[in-house]
Amino acid sequence: MVKILWVDDEIELLKPHIMLLQGKGYEVDTCNNGYDAIDMATEVAYDVIILDEMMPGMTGLETLPLIKDVRPTTPVIMVTKSEEEDIMDKAIGSKIADYIVKPVHPSQMLPLIKKHVHSQQLVTEQTTADYRAEFGRIAVSMQNASTFRQWSAIYRKLVNWDIELSGGDESIREILQYQKAEANRIFGRFVCNNYKGWINSRDEDTPVMSHTLMRNNIFPVVDSNTKTTLLLIDNFRYDQWRTISSMLRGYFDIATDDFYCSILPTATQYARNAIFAGLMPLAIDKLMPQKWLNDNEEGGKNQYEEEFLARQIAQSGKRYKWSFDKLVRPEAGRKLIDNIQRVYDADFSVIVYNFLDILSHARTETEIIRQLTEDDASFRSLTRSWFEHSELFTLLKMLSERGHTVVITSDHGTVRVDNPVKVTGDRETSANLRYKTGRNLAYNRKEVFEITKPEEVQLPSSNLTSSYIFAYNNDFLVYNNDANRHIRYYRDTFQHGGISMEEMIVPYIVLQPKK
Repeated sequence: MVKILWVDDEIELLKPHIMLLQGKGYEVDTCNNGYDAIDMATEVAYDVIILDEMMPGMTGLETLPLIKDVRPTTPVIMVTKSEEEDIMDKAIGSKIADYIVKPVHPSQMLPLIKKHVHSQQLVTEQTTADYRAEFGRIAVSMQNASTFRQWSAIYRKLVNWDIELSGGDESIREILQYQKAEANRIFGRFVCNNYKGWINSRDEDTPVMSHTLMRNNIFPVVDSNTKTTLLLIDNFRYDQWRTISSMLRGYFDIATDDFYCSILPTATQYARNAIFAGLMPLAIDKLMPQKWLNDNEEGGKNQYEEEFLARQIAQSGKRYKWSFDKLVRPEAGRKLIDNIQRVYDADFSVIVYNFLDILSHARTETEIIRQLTEDDASFRSLTRSWFEHSELFTLLKMLSERGHTVVITSDHGTVRVDNPVKVTGDRETSANLRYKTGRNLAYNRKEVFEITKPEEVQLPSSNLTSSYIFAYNNDFLVYNNDANRHIRYYRDTFQHGGISMEEMIVPYIVLQPKK
């Protein structure tokens, strides 16, 4: 039951109002002076306090800050005889939630109480009703979507609803999760039907992909702005962008809020190398074999990104003064801030930030991180908390002050997995849970997207009989040997490499500094 404290030196005259509130189901306590009000507020956590401004002894304005000392988050509605500006300035400065001018009428008081006590409940109820109305429209869109742009619009809507409904009615969230899973199922079929065509032809429905991102999207931004910084955050999803975007409003205007399509596998080795080289992995392997390692080969798989970018800039005929930084550990971010002049001096600065990838892996390996990020909503919350206190946020504020245009994107996203799919392979089969490549792979063809001829989608082969398979939706690939142990260890972890909206539909954001 909602508890109200009403403080007025003429409280006896307000009995009809109090009885009306009690008839509406509210529990109302009363007192006629500020001293008692402070004691009562100290003892009871009221949902709202109604406070008369003019009382003998201790006035409402004098009582208000003392109540706020003991109940800082409790909304206080001030009742006043006057709307004089200086009086209300004092009240608002003391953080009243609202005010009402005497004489008080029930028709005025009830809406104020609902506004401040029931506001979150009312918002949640309206949001739930809005999603129920939208559910059918999204379902129809999913069945009719035939282009990557249309699927991006569907994904945007689902992310927006996921954020809006966070912490709301569990039953409506279950409906949303069902719809997201259904969307990923249909999206997987859409990718299977179109992926080879995207890689091998360039018609109007072909999306911008990893290997065309620089040429089609980023270089034109650099060409049209004096200073541009590309911030590539590994494993960065659209819902995480939505989580931190409000923190940047005071520093940047959002010029572009769009998406591009990550290539398969949606893994750093493939997607990020393709971005910086402007080439598909097979072309990188053929043109620069010494700089490409297959999954079964030992060594770092992303050692040459800066060299790939240098080659692509030169091949595109660009004469940028540019810089490249790759931040893997927190101290690298602090070091970059200490040496920020090199970024300021560049026409085009590129910063690769690996924290979210590290966080995803830590979630798999560390129980406390797993508990802190039990679902997508808590993972977003942790992302926001990290960003708020990170060198990355400091860096973005500095870039805004210096007038840099900023492009924020990623090489791929990540998806929370919970459904194991069993495969077998030899000892050289790749270890990734969302895709496998190697010889002699055995699997149920209905459960994966298979590429038996990797060259058809511009992927390299470790040997003549290598193939690739990709997991859908929230599946993860496990070997038959010791399968139960791997299932227990990896279930409910964030992984990437396969086919899902979260992994393939990658945010592409352009920010212009506030003037």
